[in-house]
Amino acid sequence: MQQFVVPQFIDVEDKIIGPITTRQFIVMLVGFLIIGISYKIFDFSLFVTFGLVVFAISGVIAFLRINGRPFHYFILNLFQTFKRPKLRIWRHVFYQPDIEVKSSGLPTAKALAEKHYTSSRLAELSLIVDTKGAYRGEREKGGDVVERII
Repeated sequence: MQQFVVPQFIDVEDKIIGPITTRQFIVMLVGFLIIGISYKIFDFSLFVTFGLVVFAISGVIAFLRINGRPFHYFILNLFQTFKRPKLRIWRHVFYQPDIEVKSSGLPTAKALAEKHYTSSRLAELSLIVDTKGAYRGEREKGGDVVERII
């Protein structure tokens, strides 16, 4: 049997400059480019204020980790959480057309009892599933063992 090398530490990003990863370098580079463009556009007091805000935001996005994950994953998960409904309700409804239904909308006890399987039948079904259909199942009819195709 061949032995294979299993990769480890696959979630560790490559470092390019000291402890700075490629993603952190690109995020900070974009932040500095925005600050440089704002130097040309705004007057000095607005440039300093805007530059400090952009530097702080890019630093947070580049270096802050929450639960061991980068900050932008936290922001994406936050937006996904806000999009989901606040209240989740489980509506237990029978969709099988062969079950008898009372006028109140609930199935009758007779209809539910017809779907009950014995433990031997469940064991047989389990064996069919475990063998991926190689075992077809056995049913006795008049003393003969007959294969049953499901």
